[in-house]
Amino acid sequence: MDMTIVDLSRIQFAMTVLYHFLFVPLTLGLSVLVATMETVYVMTGRPIWRQMTKFWGTLFGINFVLGVATGLTMEFQFGMNWSYYSQYVGDIFGAPLAIEGLMAFFLEATFVGLFFFGWDKLSKVQHLAVAWLVALGSNFSALWILIANGWMQNPVGAHFNPLTMRMEMTSFYQVLFNPVAQAKFVHTVSAGYVTASVFVLGVSAWYLLKGRHWELARRSIAVASAFGLAASLSVVMLGDESGYEVSANQKMKMAAIEAMWKTEPAPANFTLFGLPEQKAEKTKWAVRIPWLMGLIGTRSLTKQIPGIENLVKKNETRIRSGMIAYAALRTIRADKTNIPADVKASFDAHSKDLGYALLLKRYTADPDKATPAMITKAANDTVPAVFPIFWAFRIMVALGFAFIATMAYFFYMASFRGMRFPRPALRLAVWMIPAPWIAAELGWIVAEVGRQPWTVDGILPTALSVSHLSVADLLITLTGFALFYSVLFVIEMSLMFKYVRKGPQEDVAETDAWMERHARRLGDGVMTPAE
Repeated sequence: MDMTIVDLSRIQFAMTVLYHFLFVPLTLGLSVLVATMETVYVMTGRPIWRQMTKFWGTLFGINFVLGVATGLTMEFQFGMNWSYYSQYVGDIFGAPLAIEGLMAFFLEATFVGLFFFGWDKLSKVQHLAVAWLVALGSNFSALWILIANGWMQNPVGAHFNPLTMRMEMTSFYQVLFNPVAQAKFVHTVSAGYVTASVFVLGVSAWYLLKGRHWELARRSIAVASAFGLAASLSVVMLGDESGYEVSANQKMKMAAIEAMWKTEPAPANFTLFGLPEQKAEKTKWAVRIPWLMGLIGTRSLTKQIPGIENLVKKNETRIRSGMIAYAALRTIRADKTNIPADVKASFDAHSKDLGYALLLKRYTADPDKATPAMITKAANDTVPAVFPIFWAFRIMVALGFAFIATMAYFFYMASFRGMRFPRPALRLAVWMIPAPWIAAELGWIVAEVGRQPWTVDGILPTALSVSHLSVADLLITLTGFALFYSVLFVIEMSLMFKYVRKGPQEDVAETDAWMERHARRLGDGVMTPAE
């Protein structure tokens, strides 16, 4: 097995996924914010809310187009770079992707066109319905994608058929209502709402600092801070639910997040700060908070969270069990029409561990002949890279609490202090614009790096999932993707900056009248619309 091909395939897919996810959160959040603004416009009839809907809707449209383009490229890779994965689990993984394409993608794409070109052709109520259908389509798209990803994290509702050498679905209901998928969906969508709220808040703060588009900026801050406060609180609470699901279904990932090398007495401590050293299996300069990890991971004071060392020993046992299943599988495949009862019984008893035997393929073509040293190496391979997961999780959590504080402050100032925003606070809001994207990307690193060495957890190793490609093929396509995405990124940023600098394109008489009645005061370092 050429691990260079595996590593290059992983790098390429990671690049496309992380790049694609630059656009997804903003699309999810802006679609709901824009629909909310148009709802206020329909209810009040005030032109400023139509102006806001069109302006933020334009930025949503730019982001939406780039998200679609990068998402299609990502899906093509399943057949091109990960053909064995597609063949092995396509019956399950393909179903939510197909539904996403047929239901969410076409719903979203159709109504996006009506949203932008239907202002003068639809009634207010009809156009409002279109706006909410765009938001619904965006969220449906995320739902089905995360159902597919959630199944890879927790493969329920399926079994392996030794005759076809494929995973086959046994319960679509279990796949659909997979607790991991549901937790990932609500957590990811809430993160998208936070991203859009921080974006709207930051751009609006920039307008106030520049003394432009006061009325739009003030109202946008009011909407974004209220929506963002609710969303950021949801992210933290739903993140706790995700942590509980990880502890229940992906114990190695949980141990890696905490850099918990050995099982601790319940309730486990939470390491606030430390430098994990994977080879030495220790964490230098660890600062721990008693009991917290036990509460997060088990929601009790009596349940233990197993450490990495214990899980490796358990996985070594599962590898040996999987070897029995692999030997039975070879007999079954040799004569599919005449399967001895004892062989079938042996396979059924150990089939749940077959994926662990496949880890041995990295070291030998025939797992039946694996040496004890190979088994030990394969068991150690089940430990993901601890350092990046450990710190990605902590930075992500820290940013989450920073969003709560920021949104709470601006909500308070907008609701109870007459929108008197100090200039340092406005500058902070502008500088915070990239932060939710950083948090979102770190979240994916925790989820996907923490799942290694599995493509489908406990079922299919990543090293067996790749296509038969050459190193040259992968280097050429990786370089091509990098160049193509760089061009798209420049186009995206240029368009976003252009329209943000340009501001609303629709003149509103109400705004002009307001500006004639009110002036900007800077004497006390406070931006205020007060007379």
